[in-house]
Amino acid sequence: MKSARSPLTKAPTGIAGFDEITGGGLPHGRTTLLVGGPGSGKTLFALQFLVHGAQDCKEPGIFVAFEETAKRIVANAESFGWRLAELQRTKLFFLDAQPMPDLIQSGDFDLGGMLAALEAKTREMGARRIVFDALDVVLALLQDPAARRREIYRLHEWLLQRELTGIITTKAGGDETSSVAQQPFGFMQFMVDCAVILNHSVMLGVSHRNLRVQKYRGSSFDENESPFLIGKSGLEVAVVRAPGRMDAKVSNKRVSSGVKRLDTMLGGGYYRGASVLITGFSGTAKTTLSGTFAEAACKRGERTMFVSFDSDCTEVIRNLASVGIRLDRYVKSGVLRMILARSISGSAETYLVRIKTLAQEHGARCLVIDPVSTWYKSSNDLTAQSVADRLIDWSKGSGITLVCTSLLDEMSNRKESDSPMQISTLADTWIHLNYLVQAGERNRGLSIVKSRGTAHSNQVRELILSNTGVTLTDTYTAGGEVLMGTLRWEKESAERLAHEAAEVAAKLKRVKLNAEEAELEVRLKALQVELVAKQVEKALLARTTLTRKGELSRGRTRMRELRGADAAKPTRK
Repeated sequence: MKSARSPLTKAPTGIAGFDEITGGGLPHGRTTLLVGGPGSGKTLFALQFLVHGAQDCKEPGIFVAFEETAKRIVANAESFGWRLAELQRTKLFFLDAQPMPDLIQSGDFDLGGMLAALEAKTREMGARRIVFDALDVVLALLQDPAARRREIYRLHEWLLQRELTGIITTKAGGDETSSVAQQPFGFMQFMVDCAVILNHSVMLGVSHRNLRVQKYRGSSFDENESPFLIGKSGLEVAVVRAPGRMDAKVSNKRVSSGVKRLDTMLGGGYYRGASVLITGFSGTAKTTLSGTFAEAACKRGERTMFVSFDSDCTEVIRNLASVGIRLDRYVKSGVLRMILARSISGSAETYLVRIKTLAQEHGARCLVIDPVSTWYKSSNDLTAQSVADRLIDWSKGSGITLVCTSLLDEMSNRKESDSPMQISTLADTWIHLNYLVQAGERNRGLSIVKSRGTAHSNQVRELILSNTGVTLTDTYTAGGEVLMGTLRWEKESAERLAHEAAEVAAKLKRVKLNAEEAELEVRLKALQVELVAKQVEKALLARTTLTRKGELSRGRTRMRELRGADAAKPTRK
């Protein structure tokens, strides 16, 4: 064994999420202990670690099977698409080391012979990774606890001397959630550099798998329990956003909700890549409102996925067609993908992983989940909240505009803010639908509780569904209450009649004013004619007077002349 070790490096496992919570994978050149009960995924974890090393890290591996045969292990892993048959040629080696069922033990034994054979195989193929699966099976043959401890230390020293990245899997005894130190062979926890606990439990009839890193020498790691699933490509560990990860890109671009008047109330529609929550009691048109969004997205040519928990996809399409929302044509064209979520069984984690996978396969830009509150029934509060966190974090990171509906229990007197999974605190836009009973009618009301980053209306609008589509009415109030249904219709009618009466009165007033104006114009014209006559008369009078004055002057002159003729002319001397 070397006295000095190089700085800690890590060997990626290829398990989505696990490498994030460990900061890169398992300790390279060191030993990891994997503990779990039956069906917890120990063998699958170890095999996926070897496959990733052989395929992506150029690190051939060896799998030592103490419980199942190599043939069965390879057959069980065929569904994950790992091409084990191809890898077995040069990069993977399976060693069957199961004790024979009819074995009669005589005397003591050790692992020395097996390790010698493994060392030769390691050199031959240049193996850098190795797994000892179900080591407890062979150790159980040793009756002496000191002998068990001796063989475990022998194995550990052998791994360290060859600087192999090793995994040892053992079964958990009793309560698999207890400390590793309390399990059989628990002393191995103190020997190895990394210890991981897997557990598989059933809660309310729903299967739950969880993983926790118990210890990791020389490295920081996430100490909390993380849910994981066995998916199409192997194990997938659910993790929240890791520290230091880049924030999702935000956009100022708007996308339509499918209802023009709602877009106006929101200042132009939803933000691209935002998360939208629509809450309400049963029958308040949550599915309809999410359907209008899906149709608007398809009209823009954006690939959309609609996940329905309550009804079959064909029923959703038929029901939405009754209010003018035609999704069938987009399903046929491939732009819209309808998913019946009831076909997905399991926990909330299962739903999340399957929906993410389907959305990525479809290349969805917009996603509708109706209703997301169904997840709450298959998980406890903490798990459901964690799933909601990761759902929104994933959609934002992928640039997907997410619309979720959430069903409120009308009989439980639950408040709006007490929405399941507390997703309302995470959503960017929260639209609440409710009933308003007035004058013996039950009518639908819509209000915007919040919409981050944009001005939005604080009014309560009546939501109207008809065969021509979905719309919102103007706000009508009386006595501090919003009027809907018949009362709104009566107020609209009264306002319409008052408006019509005002228009008639205005028309009559205009007619009267026009008549008075015409009368004044006639009188004005008569006065203008009279004025002209007076002016003509005045001018005529002036000319007559002037003429008379001229005639009189000439007459006087003539008279003087006549008188002068009768007088004696003076003689000149």
